[in-house]
Amino acid sequence: MNDETLPVPAVTLDMCGTSCPAPLLGAKKIVDDLKPGEVLLLYSDCPGTQDDLFAWSKYTDNKIVRTERRSDGSHAYYIRRGQTQHMAPSAVLDLRGAVCPGPIVEAKKLLGSMKAGETLKLVSNCPGVADDVAGWVRATGYRLLETDEIGPGEFEFYIAKP
Repeated sequence: MNDETLPVPAVTLDMCGTSCPAPLLGAKKIVDDLKPGEVLLLYSDCPGTQDDLFAWSKYTDNKIVRTERRSDGSHAYYIRRGQTQHMAPSAVLDLRGAVCPGPIVEAKKLLGSMKAGETLKLVSNCPGVADDVAGWVRATGYRLLETDEIGPGEFEFYIAKP
């Protein structure tokens, strides 16, 4: 993913130096005050934060849309406030376990048979898939409506056919 596809945070919260569950509790307090669709950027160096955040997101409408390992060993978590209004997909293609370029090849085939304006939800855990899909969509004219990281290295992409 390059800088132009990074989520833009409305708020940044640095919880480095605190231990669990403090990063999750701090994030929850801020996210609850965000507008739907806004993003919190959370910094944490607690090793349990990632598991806490992904478990929490499964029971809420909030999404961990991106994680990054920082040079100091901490992590950055981009958390989108729930209740976003994205389209219900016209088709779902779950390719967890398929290696690259398989997810893109199969998405291209399926999108080719879809009507203009329809949306594909592509699910993949192939290493590097987030960058690959972002580049492929830019090169082909499809629209990447949303990318959600639903687990460590596991993504959902909402791709619209123009």
